[in-house]
Order: sequence, then C-alpha cells, then structure tokens
Amino acid sequence: MKAGEKLWSRDELILAINLYCKLPFGRLHAHNPEIIKLAALIGRTPGAVSYKLGNFSSLDPSLQARGIKGAPNRSKLDREIWEEFYQNWDELPFESEKLRASFEHSTVEKINSIDEDELPKEGKERERIVRARVNQSFFRSMVLSSYKSTCCITGLQNSELLIAGHIKPWSSDEKNRLNPRNGIAMNALHDKAFESGLITITPEYKIRISSLLKEQKQNPSIQTYFLQYDGREIIPPRRFLPDCEFLRYHNEERFKA
Repeated sequence: MKAGEKLWSRDELILAINLYCKLPFGRLHAHNPEIIKLAALIGRTPGAVSYKLGNFSSLDPSLQARGIKGAPNRSKLDREIWEEFYQNWDELPFESEKLRASFEHSTVEKINSIDEDELPKEGKERERIVRARVNQSFFRSMVLSSYKSTCCITGLQNSELLIAGHIKPWSSDEKNRLNPRNGIAMNALHDKAFESGLITITPEYKIRISSLLKEQKQNPSIQTYFLQYDGREIIPPRRFLPDCEFLRYHNEERFKA
C-alpha cells in the first residue's frame, strides 16, 4: 500500500462487489458515473474504486477461464470478502443493498424504486416482499450486465425485451436463486421455450432444439425462430459464464429431447 493510503473496510469492499456485479465488464473505468458516485459515497477517488473492481476481476473464476487476469495486488481481505459473497448469493446481495441504502441515508425501498403504496405498512410480509423484489432486481442487473443486454441466442439488444432467466428453476434450488452463473439472458420467446424444455443449452454452450419443434419444420415461424439456431453456440457473457452443472441438469431433467 502506498504512503497516505487507507485500508479498505469490509463495508467498502461489500459496496464495491455490489457495484462490480451490476456493471458491464467493459465499464469498470474511473469515468463511469456509477463508479464516481460510489467513490464520493465512501470518500475515495474514482480511480481507486475502479482499481478495486479490477482486483475483483482477478478473483472472478469465469474471467480466469478466459485468461483475463484483472488488476494485481489484491489484498487478503479482498479475497475473503469475494469468497464470502461468491458463496452466499442467497443472502449477501440483499445485505449489500441495505448497506448501500445506509450509506446513502436512504432506504432499500427507495434506492430500488419500490412503490411504498404497494407494500404492507410493516411486519414480516413487507420484509419478505421487499427482499424478493430487491433480489429479483439484483439478479436481473447481474445477468443482463454480464451479457451486455444481449440475447444469448439471437443477439437481440434491447433490455426491455430480455429476460434474466434461471437455468435451474427458482423453485428447485434455493441456494442458487441469485447465483449469476445460474442465470442466462434471452428474449421472452426463447426464455419461455427454455423454461418449457423446448430448447436447451448444452454444457458445451451449444443450442439444441426439441424434437417436438422439429416435427413442425414446415412451419416458417418454427424455422425462423427456432430451427435456424439448432447446433449454434450461444453468444457468451463477458463474465459469470453459465455453470456447466446447471446446464447439464437442464439437458437431463428439463429438455424434451
């Protein structure tokens, strides 16, 4: 550490990971308004925050697999907080949003644009609803930023038409509900087909189309929207590559071969 620099605190690192997860990989630079905002919030320079996000890049296994090293000189605490966050997707995203709200002297409802009029006034039901909405928003941000708001099948680039879907369903794997490697960005049509088992993605990241759709090959719409993609590789995310075990599950348990 250079003379005059102060050590990063646990809270600061959690806020940095929160932002790392939600920003597209190519936008971790010091001129990004979100990085400038966080820097002001925690009393650091945008350059320092940007470099810290680069430290986290060096710990990201999906980037390591692509040969991307990230920024050097990460600290022991960087690794500890990263591993704690990375192994605890069901809790820490929401906790990091509450921490961000505290630093902004606001509420988790306000910073996530949740309409107070739609919530119970207080109690466990309100907490449950708020947590669910915050978690869903966080998961969507992570997945779409990883794919640069691009459908992994068609290349469609319009976030309003994209779904941040789950490979293993929300209902069947509570621990991985918010794991971004259990997420995949698709347009609404292909997301529904994936959910229904009419298409799948292999552990080799290739698209497979169900025989139920192939039987309708004379239908021009089936050819246009499905069959032309059979056997193609997906457009991969910049980080948080889908976990092969989740894809294998979908191939074996959900896909209508």
